[in-house]
Amino acid sequence: MDGSMQMQPALLLPEITTFIGGLIVLLGGSFLPRDRQWIARAVAALALLGAATAAVLAMAGPAQTAFSGTFAVDTATGAARVIAALTTLLILGVASGEIAGSARESDTYALLLFATTGVMVLAGTTDLLVLIVGFLLASIPLYGIVGLTGGRTGAEAALKTYLMGALSGILLMLGVTVLYALTGATDYARLKEELPGAPGAAVGAGVLCVLVGLLFKAGGVPVHFWVPDAAQGAGVTAATFLTTVPKIGALVAIYRFVATISAGNETWLIVTAALATASMFLGNLAAYWQRDPRRLLGWSTVAQVGFLLVPVAAAGRSDLALPSLLFYLAAYALTNVAAFAVTAALPERRDLTAYRGLVHERPGLALALLVALLGLVGTPPTAVFVGKLTTATAAWDGGHSWLALLVMLNSLLSLFYYLRWFGPVFARPTQESATRRRTGGDAWAAATAGVAATASLALGIVAGTLWTALEGPLLL
Repeated sequence: MDGSMQMQPALLLPEITTFIGGLIVLLGGSFLPRDRQWIARAVAALALLGAATAAVLAMAGPAQTAFSGTFAVDTATGAARVIAALTTLLILGVASGEIAGSARESDTYALLLFATTGVMVLAGTTDLLVLIVGFLLASIPLYGIVGLTGGRTGAEAALKTYLMGALSGILLMLGVTVLYALTGATDYARLKEELPGAPGAAVGAGVLCVLVGLLFKAGGVPVHFWVPDAAQGAGVTAATFLTTVPKIGALVAIYRFVATISAGNETWLIVTAALATASMFLGNLAAYWQRDPRRLLGWSTVAQVGFLLVPVAAAGRSDLALPSLLFYLAAYALTNVAAFAVTAALPERRDLTAYRGLVHERPGLALALLVALLGLVGTPPTAVFVGKLTTATAAWDGGHSWLALLVMLNSLLSLFYYLRWFGPVFARPTQESATRRRTGGDAWAAATAGVAATASLALGIVAGTLWTALEGPLLL
């Protein structure tokens, strides 16, 4: 077969578009004066729209593989591409208010595009070596984003993120080395055939190392400690990105990997269910004591990773598993961006009590926050409600009825700490708080919050229509 036919680089058009867009922004931004950096933002937005369009068109065609079977272009990859590109586009709206006119504005946009490219690669890879490439491409720009946007606290957050990322990357590569030594292959198709006959202890060590590396990108237990610190210490642009976009690629990658290794040993589905349980409970319980809204959202995102791991535990056992994961990822991305955009619109309010009476001063912003927080709880008709319902159903179909019940229990638990936030929003303002709240806010972030919250509601309403687009074969 002709080499170009085996490679088929055109199948990676969304990744290529995003990466080239990042290069153009990085190089072109160097020649733009500070008051014209919006051009770099516009180029970044066009690159993301182009990538999303290319991904949608690719989803209309048959599932295929590229680069000699190391990259799958299927429904899961297409959905992850669209979600990642459009979510990063929304994050540009948050960034427009926070970093507009700053010395590193175009650099930040470029790093966002590079990291998004890595996320897309993670979602589509069917080879352990490409998995490492995607991990590094998604991680290294993230360290820069955290450090560039947060000042002194951002530097500390970047160091914590880097140290955890370096450790996780080492473990990921160690796991890949062990699995390669056992099977003589790195592609998932061969792993699926060879692993059942390999020594169980060695396979367990290799698989756990790979899972730990991917869970760092997802922000789940046991490598979750950096997430709340980074969400609190980094700028809101970085916080919004790191708690949202990397999860998209990481969780699709985890799904593919678990579907591969569990084909001959369903014990790994139980391990995934245990990790989901740990993330749900730890994230929810730790969020109870938080007073900083961004740190609260940081712990909340750890809990959300637990919910997102639930359908992974049903991989191969339920037809709902993959569509529910993809839909939940889209729902969570919109809802989380809406919540962080509200904090970006009110950057001086770093305590939950500072939101007292917000509904009287900024009713639109208060409504967006209400939709976001009720969405994260899983209240109908928001999209996250559909996501939680379908993931719990997938777990039940997959034989994990106890896990489906834990999804419902943890959704109820999360309501109480979200109440601590939106309770003051609807309280009567004191004279001092009312005066403080009339100081305006970031219009770009406020608009982004409104768009994301509205989209979250709309996605929940049209869930049935979109569901069929998420049903398709998973290539390994």
